[in-house]
Amino acid sequence: MDAEFDPRMAPPDADAPVYVISVAAQLSGLHAQTLRSYDRLGLVSPGRSSGGGRRYSVRDIALLREVQRLSQEQGVNLAGIKRIIELENQVDALRAKITELTEELAATQAAASQAAAAIHRSYRNEIVPVREQNTSLVVWNPRRRPPRR
Repeated sequence: MDAEFDPRMAPPDADAPVYVISVAAQLSGLHAQTLRSYDRLGLVSPGRSSGGGRRYSVRDIALLREVQRLSQEQGVNLAGIKRIIELENQVDALRAKITELTEELAATQAAASQAAAAIHRSYRNEIVPVREQNTSLVVWNPRRRPPRR
């Protein structure tokens, strides 16, 4: 029996390891032995209960379905699927780092603007505009005298 996965019935935390292997197998449409095999290969690494039993999260089940899709529909072998998953994880980590650095940069720019504004507010009109004056530059170049004999 292939149970249809209803995300509305999922726990609020997509990473919460809540589903035992039999339920995860039903939700993903795979055999429990296939899930064990994927765990051994490192394709999907479920959490563990205190007794050592596998516990799958909503994210794990989505990943199991993606592994099945890549294997059956796209014809990708398991080694290729593992590499795809690794690369997707790297991309996700890089996106998170970009977001973090972008937020840090924005905060730094805001702090610099506030510091500059504070400095400008501290001026007591000590800096006054000066009338523009003629600022011609004259270069003096004395004639060289011929050496004395």
